[in-house]
Amino acid sequence: MIKVLLAEDMHMIRAALTALLRLESDIDVVAEVTRGDEIVPEALRARPDVAVVDIDLPVVDGITAAAELRDRLPSCRILVLTAMGQPGQVRRALSVGIEAFLVKDAPGDRLADAIRRTAQGLRVLDPELVASAMEYGASPLTPRETTVLKEAAHGSAAEEIAGRLHLSAGTVRNYLTSAIAKTGARNKIDAIRVAQDAGWL
Repeated sequence: MIKVLLAEDMHMIRAALTALLRLESDIDVVAEVTRGDEIVPEALRARPDVAVVDIDLPVVDGITAAAELRDRLPSCRILVLTAMGQPGQVRRALSVGIEAFLVKDAPGDRLADAIRRTAQGLRVLDPELVASAMEYGASPLTPRETTVLKEAAHGSAAEEIAGRLHLSAGTVRNYLTSAIAKTGARNKIDAIRVAQDAGWL
């Protein structure tokens, strides 16, 4: 019996996935969570063989939680659910050693098969998804530009970012201008979108 932890914040989707998996005689959903910060504590309690993790989770994103889970419970294999429109996130997941991905709009019967393959330690990779992820390449942003852009992504104004990072507001604006230029964006909002799509933030 393959024990599964399911991490999905959309209640209807999680219920449908659980119902689908419970039709399988060799798969048992032993835990369900709705937030990324719940994954590791629940996995340490339930000891699943496979964690099926959505990338877009509240509090802690799925990739960050999955990376921590790999460190804390190496026996648990991880299958990441992603959308085709998130190649940058897949690239980020690959960079932390996650090797099993399933596109969210895949046929339902592929989920059980993907879980079985993941439990056996096999790679589950959509070639088109991985090829798309590799198109982005490494981030052109410096560590400081990345930090400033992350702060801006949370809605912080230049003055607030300057106070937190012990910089002048002018220096923060210079980092933002540089990040906009390097990402080929039209403005700060566009730079944040480009960097997030590419998995650079």
